Amino acid sequence: MAINLADKKATLEQQISKNSTRSNRYNVDAHLQGIEIRDINASRAALPVVGRNQRYKIIDQAMGTRAAIYVKLPTYVTPSVTLTIGGGAGNDALIPGAGDRFVISTNGDGNGNFIADKINLEVPPEQFNFDLSCNIAMVLGTSNKLAPKKLAEKIRELFLDQIKNFSNVEIAGPGFLNIKLSKSALIENINSILKNNENYGSNKTNDTYNIEFVSANPTGPMHVGHCRGAIYGDVLGNLLTFNGNKVIKEYYINDYGSQIKNFVESVFLRILEIKFKKPFPKKDNLYPGLYIKDIAVKILNENKSLNFEDFEKNFEYLKNKSLEASMQLIKKDLKLLGINHDNFFSESEIVNKDLVNKTVEVLKKKKYVEKGYLQPPKGEKDDNWKKVERLIFKSTLFGDDTDRALQKNDGSWTYFANDIAYHMDKVNRGYQNLVNVLGADHTGYIKRITAAVSAISEKKIKLNCKVCQLVKLFKDGKPFKMSKRAGDFISAQELLNEVDKDSIRFIMLNRSNDVEIDFDFDKVKEKTKDNPIFYVQYAYARINSLLRTLNTSFVKKIELDEIDFNLNEMEEKIIRKVFEWPKIIESATKKFDLHKIPFYLYELSTLFHAYWSRGNEDKRYKFIENEQIKRKEILAIINLVAIVIKNGMGILDVSLPKKM
Repeated sequence: MAINLADKKATLEQQISKNSTRSNRYNVDAHLQGIEIRDINASRAALPVVGRNQRYKIIDQAMGTRAAIYVKLPTYVTPSVTLTIGGGAGNDALIPGAGDRFVISTNGDGNGNFIADKINLEVPPEQFNFDLSCNIAMVLGTSNKLAPKKLAEKIRELFLDQIKNFSNVEIAGPGFLNIKLSKSALIENINSILKNNENYGSNKTNDTYNIEFVSANPTGPMHVGHCRGAIYGDVLGNLLTFNGNKVIKEYYINDYGSQIKNFVESVFLRILEIKFKKPFPKKDNLYPGLYIKDIAVKILNENKSLNFEDFEKNFEYLKNKSLEASMQLIKKDLKLLGINHDNFFSESEIVNKDLVNKTVEVLKKKKYVEKGYLQPPKGEKDDNWKKVERLIFKSTLFGDDTDRALQKNDGSWTYFANDIAYHMDKVNRGYQNLVNVLGADHTGYIKRITAAVSAISEKKIKLNCKVCQLVKLFKDGKPFKMSKRAGDFISAQELLNEVDKDSIRFIMLNRSNDVEIDFDFDKVKEKTKDNPIFYVQYAYARINSLLRTLNTSFVKKIELDEIDFNLNEMEEKIIRKVFEWPKIIESATKKFDLHKIPFYLYELSTLFHAYWSRGNEDKRYKFIENEQIKRKEILAIINLVAIVIKNGMGILDVSLPKKM
């Protein structure tokens, strides 16, 4: 019989504290709120549920050493199906006489891992013609030294006996359970998706995130590499927001240091060139791009009376005006790409507020900073290496390969020291999750900054760094040459002059962030299957053309009759693909694998276009007869595809024209 949680909560807390191993302890409130714990020998008809985003282990010593793990299948199985796996005293795998109840030890797999974390529910490959596939028998069989196929047979019987939403369960390969949903389950799922509409696939995790991305030096316009990181960071923020999280998109302005002085000097020398006809010198530390001349002209037009001959005297004025002009260029490019940051944070603010000293003092108290000497870099001879005592951050305590200098030879703070202070400020602002989107040249920087965040937060906050690799541009089959105006790179503006914003966003995300992209201008402009963004947009436009023909719009609910409900093989493929969407969102969110979204949308659109073409070839597959939809199932499928494409392209922030 059911156990009242209010009466048992204190008892559970005490018993878990006393009798559980360290790995078994958990926050009782987080795991038991709204959950009813039942004796595993009670009726199987109404079993409790623990959500997939919570821990799965519940230990109840009040039930005579009984224990249970509850595995909730994903939300697209409606109604929720709960498989209960009970456990007995000690490490017994099966309780004698338990019949078709399947029992595992609640002590994990012996390596401190929760067994239920390994149980996956997926959509199987197309050739199996099933809706779902589960590896539960293989996980439980391995952890309990049982033959997975034999265990799979017992679980299969339990599924068919207990779960009305399963019309068929078959065993495949080494022990996979392939599941066919009943008509009633399919109809319920379809209606649920139509009802949820714009929320279909959302996890609703309700965390807070700070995502820092682009953060290009304000010494000139954005280049193509910045574009990729900018789009990645923006879409990651959209994805996390779609899942119900609070997200701040942040730009860190590196407006302090030698590169800023060189930038301002370059503007100054261009002013001298324009006003006094002095030739612009050829020096390695200067910025030669013609955009520098544009900034100089703008400053001269705004202040014609100022004498610019003395660099040091006019430095602060020139610095402020030059940075302002440069950031305007960057913000303009970002806006054209559809990107808006919530916050711009200046490195100068860190210096002016003395945040580095304050951060270092905190680290000193924790004994994470000490005075010492750095070893010479690899390949550097000892006699060429200047040994200088300086403050060193003990980053090896937090997984870094070597300890890191916080001071330069002259005693001033390193860029790394400033960056630690910046991340300390982020931590103090109360974010639960920090994400940095970095360029390809920052790979070696990840270990030290993640170590720093771990130190300043006492390992409570994790910094997730994602690197966006290089973009290679091609036009007419040849590499796209560098810009004369930008200097030694191709600007975002030049890219936007060649290709529209939507195409850039989609293609930049179509491959994993950690591999290089070949961006072919000609391919992106093609109106064929080989151009993925066109194919997805075209699918949505075709759906809208159908709805215009039917003189109807997207519907939230379609009354499907179970008796007449019938799907052909192409419709089944599309529905199974639609059912994958929550899993795609879950997977993309878990590891920030954003490329999975455009790739999935292309696959779904390909299925829809094949369905459309089949109707042109075979009357049995036609959508419309006499300006009426042939079956309500077709209307449902059209809406399902439209909902997923709209939600997916909304996350990517790519437009969906209704006509093409």
